[in-house]
Amino acid sequence: MIDQLPPVRGRLTEGRPLSELTWLRVGGPAEVLFQPADMQDLQDFLAALPAEVPVFPMGVGSNLIVRDGGMRGVVIRMGRGFNGIAAEGTRVTAGAAALDAHVAKRAAQAGVDLTFLRTIPGSIGGAVRMNAGCYGTYVADHLVEIRAVTRQGVLVTIPAAELNLQYRQSELPEGAVVVEAVFEGPQGDPAELEARMEAQLKKRDETQPTKDRTAGSTFRNPAGFSSTGRDDDTHELKAWKVIDEAGMRGATRGGAQMSPMHSNFLVNTGEASAADLEGLGEEVRKRVFQHSGLQLQWEIMRVGDPLEN
Repeated sequence: MIDQLPPVRGRLTEGRPLSELTWLRVGGPAEVLFQPADMQDLQDFLAALPAEVPVFPMGVGSNLIVRDGGMRGVVIRMGRGFNGIAAEGTRVTAGAAALDAHVAKRAAQAGVDLTFLRTIPGSIGGAVRMNAGCYGTYVADHLVEIRAVTRQGVLVTIPAAELNLQYRQSELPEGAVVVEAVFEGPQGDPAELEARMEAQLKKRDETQPTKDRTAGSTFRNPAGFSSTGRDDDTHELKAWKVIDEAGMRGATRGGAQMSPMHSNFLVNTGEASAADLEGLGEEVRKRVFQHSGLQLQWEIMRVGDPLEN
């Protein structure tokens, strides 16, 4: 397939194992992995790419299960050239490949409060797509606009209001690749913002299995969120709670486990396959439904093909 793709200045790699690029360390190969050199390289490639070739933009793989059979088409992974962070006044512009934590820290240094991003794993592109949030604050609360490259290779600016940001979801044009996001936050004292982030990190490390191979929260909270995307932290229906009540804390399948520390975290204990992880997650969903009648929804994105027998 690689011989049939448009020429690039970046890198095209055939059969790249995606297990090396995801936090859970599972998954088959990408048919082709494209790492664009810069914005123009990405635009030119998408403009010339045949419309029938599927495209999947991938961040740092922090919220992703790639199935064991891998992914067809082209996986696009952005790195240098897409990870810049700049602050001006109360606005912060960040490339899609910039890590959420780095954006929070750079903003704090400039006296802009985007501290909610500090403990969110992953990069800005994924945070926008998932309307990521933490401690009651969400991307929707601070996002001004994004820049994206369409499937036709056109660079467009999209106001946040047109993304229909809701709880853990957004509406992007089909095939569009987010390349940059602009946030606005309240002013704050840099030292106070840094102290707040340190406290958030301490709380996270005390309550979540941060030293294990996980992909963040496995399931969305089953209730308690509004159409604007704000989770109601006072609502009693939390995913971890209904998982506990269904007796699935610590449950295992192959090398996969629901963390004994926090039962809404799916863990690769060392030898898990993607099938182990997804299968255990589906078993949790089944048990929760049997126990409480609630249908848990995956928060982790699952992509690709299962391994053929």
